[in-house]
Amino acid sequence: MMANPKIAVIISSTREARFADKPAAWLMDKVKDHAELDFELVDLRDQDLPFFDEKASNLWMPSEDPRAVAWQQKLAGFDGFMFVVAEYNRSITGALKNALDQAYKEWNRKPMTALAYGSLGGARAMEQLRLISIELQMVPLRNAIHIGGGDFFKVSPLGQNAPISEIEENLKGALKGTLEELTFYAKLLKDARV
Repeated sequence: MMANPKIAVIISSTREARFADKPAAWLMDKVKDHAELDFELVDLRDQDLPFFDEKASNLWMPSEDPRAVAWQQKLAGFDGFMFVVAEYNRSITGALKNALDQAYKEWNRKPMTALAYGSLGGARAMEQLRLISIELQMVPLRNAIHIGGGDFFKVSPLGQNAPISEIEENLKGALKGTLEELTFYAKLLKDARV
């Protein structure tokens, strides 16, 4: 029997004052006992990534910086990705874009989705992330979890800073649909890569 597909939950904001820890903790609590997928939290704060400065993508030639190589090796161990996406100026964070650029082959043929947040639910950042993921040959999923509007301001420090449990009922459907789709594609693509 094959091991469960392994999914990285990547926190994409590195700011000290970030909101990401709160939804990431909520998500990890919801997926900790998932029967078909194994999840690991990967915080970009903990990765020693330089700004991308290779001669080319590792699609074309091996990376020289050992920090980039270490990141690539870490990513290679995952079968899919779920990003905790903050929307900064209608896009993803610079830290996430840099992390995406530091690898290529390790993203290929793996599903990706996200828990996105912001006043519009991180929708514009998700749109950018999906476009980037296509170029990296990931499989962007239709379903994602969005915390936006009144829900975002209810749980964000910009608003009431309430616990995520106070908006959880509004997220249940998206969480269920996202996990079902992620399970399907993670298993399908893992089997295809073997």
